Amino acid sequence: MLKLSKKTEYAFMAARHLALNNSGKYSTAKEIAEDYQIPYQLVAKVLQKFVKDNLATSFQGVSGGYRLNKKPDEIPLIEIIRSVEANYQLTECMQEATPENNCSHLDCCKIRNPLVGIQLKIDDLFQQTTLKQIL
Repeated sequence: MLKLSKKTEYAFMAARHLALNNSGKYSTAKEIAEDYQIPYQLVAKVLQKFVKDNLATSFQGVSGGYRLNKKPDEIPLIEIIRSVEANYQLTECMQEATPENNCSHLDCCKIRNPLVGIQLKIDDLFQQTTLKQIL
């Protein structure tokens, strides 16, 4: 069953927080962690990944923190997911880092191709759904 990790849940929470507070003000990892009662270190890692993937900008200093680089309606959820979740595929054989030939059932597997179609539909849904829609 497809299940997004806690890291992805926290990424949605952090992105939501940044979107709601994106009026020129920077938000800190500590502020987000406290507001949502989630672990500070995980929030900090999520925000670092946002910066690395150009979803957010960080600013050092007394008034520093993070803010989004785009408007919430310009950020598809798939960008947030891919920023923190390297492999969120339905099955292990669909993950890019796992060669298909590692599967001992590949020769007789009848479900991989239909599941690939389902995965594409899930990806498309996350592409079409923007951060603004979860505010």
